[in-house]
Amino acid sequence: MPSFTEENYLKAVYKLSEAQPGTEVSTNSVAEELQTRPASVTDMLRRLGEKGLLHYTRYRGVTLTTEGRRLALLTIRKHRLWEVFLVEHFGFNWDEVHEVAEQMEHIDSDLLVRRLDEFLGFPQLDPHGDPIPTAEGILHRPQHRLLADLRPGDQGRVVAVKNTSAPFLQYLDKVGVNLGTHIEVLDKILFDNSLEIRINKENKQLMSAEVSRNLMLTD
Repeated sequence: MPSFTEENYLKAVYKLSEAQPGTEVSTNSVAEELQTRPASVTDMLRRLGEKGLLHYTRYRGVTLTTEGRRLALLTIRKHRLWEVFLVEHFGFNWDEVHEVAEQMEHIDSDLLVRRLDEFLGFPQLDPHGDPIPTAEGILHRPQHRLLADLRPGDQGRVVAVKNTSAPFLQYLDKVGVNLGTHIEVLDKILFDNSLEIRINKENKQLMSAEVSRNLMLTD
């Protein structure tokens, strides 16, 4: 099994590659994601390449191998299962779970993860609406629409958030938006692409373009 640090690198490369499919992930972007020095990143990426977990080309970037991608998804699986556990059984709010799950995702016990999954009833989504990879490292992505892409008259229910930072989630709590919230688009402001919306068929709210780009809805 990869080390704590190696798992973090594989997960970071996976996240960055998903943001820009089909392109190699640069050393600088990994350094920025992990908040560390590019020289240290280069050494680790070279080491992971030697282990067959990613394809490393100097001055070009990296892509995950099949095994590297599988291990990255298994780390994400543990992270999201622990988030479900913390919210459902320890009373954590959805803005409080990320840092704790970051630590718990590195526990190296397949048996514990299987028992955790069973205990939780085999959940498919984490508290932020993100899909939980299977034990085989397979990720099924449901089809959603960004709130930003909706037009006046369109409506749907919030099923996931792209931004899982604590400040963003706290903002959503403040305006009364959570998973399952019904949103109807009343108007789109051409000046800044902000949206006038109705929340749960009652409260009107002006929502910025930045927020609407981070909310995913389904009909």
